[in-house]
Amino acid sequence: MEMKLELVAVPVSDVDRAKAFYVDQVGFVADHDHQVNDALRFVQLTPPGSACSIVLGVGITTMPPGSQLGLQMVVADAEAARKELVGRGVGASDVDVQPWGSFVYFSDPDGNTWALQQLPAWS
Repeated sequence: MEMKLELVAVPVSDVDRAKAFYVDQVGFVADHDHQVNDALRFVQLTPPGSACSIVLGVGITTMPPGSQLGLQMVVADAEAARKELVGRGVGASDVDVQPWGSFVYFSDPDGNTWALQQLPAWS
């Protein structure tokens, strides 16, 4: 049986602030923003080149804002990705080089954490 992860909820306290952060600063694509009713707003954002999106909004998840920890994306060049994030005003870590890859870490305004991983040459 084939399964594909396509949507991950990211709990936020301010939907518009989070959407602006992910789109304007991190570079995600804004796919959908639908206010279904007062209790449900669905905002879907996708990292460039990814088959998996994130969803944030109102009525999407019961997780407290900032509790989604350890989301990870793969990039071709960790240093270049870090420079782009920092240039867009994202507080990104220095590149952390490990035997299993090079990593850059950042958080969204609510404290949800992300890692960008450049895979090692042997992979």
